[in-house]
Amino acid sequence: MNKYLRMSLLVGICALVVFGAGCGGKNVDIKGFDDDLSLEGYGTDGTYSLPGARFDENGVRIQNVSFENVMFGYDSFQIANSEIAKIEQATEYMSQNRNVKLVLEGNCDERGSREYNISLGEYRALAVRAHMIGLGIDGNRIQTRSYGEENPLDAGHNESAWRTNRRVEFALYR
Repeated sequence: MNKYLRMSLLVGICALVVFGAGCGGKNVDIKGFDDDLSLEGYGTDGTYSLPGARFDENGVRIQNVSFENVMFGYDSFQIANSEIAKIEQATEYMSQNRNVKLVLEGNCDERGSREYNISLGEYRALAVRAHMIGLGIDGNRIQTRSYGEENPLDAGHNESAWRTNRRVEFALYR
């Protein structure tokens, strides 16, 4: 990927972060993603996937390789500098294993409406996807999905639990 394309992608992500900050409890309406984030893609299994962003998941889930979750601040899909190394590690694995595909699973804490959390989880997954594409991974190998608040790691109702639940997980497939 050439320098100009990378710089354009970085500027686009920065613009999303600036315009997306401070969306507490209101509808997320962020320009820059052409995809429709209506609930049309909301599945009966409690997930949200973008129309047209799907690939065949009938492959085998890779169980013996895992990466740390990318964590997010409250009401944010901005990737913190402290989380970049996690994304770079997954990107390096994807670069070395070109037959592997990835599902980025966005998650939120329980605060906010169901619809808002589905959108926020999707934006978190899309932010990680955009970063990986910027590092050279073919976007056709990366699918995004949002679980919103439906897939908590910690069922508690306090800041510690909420911090644990604001994440993007990496699910690898062959």
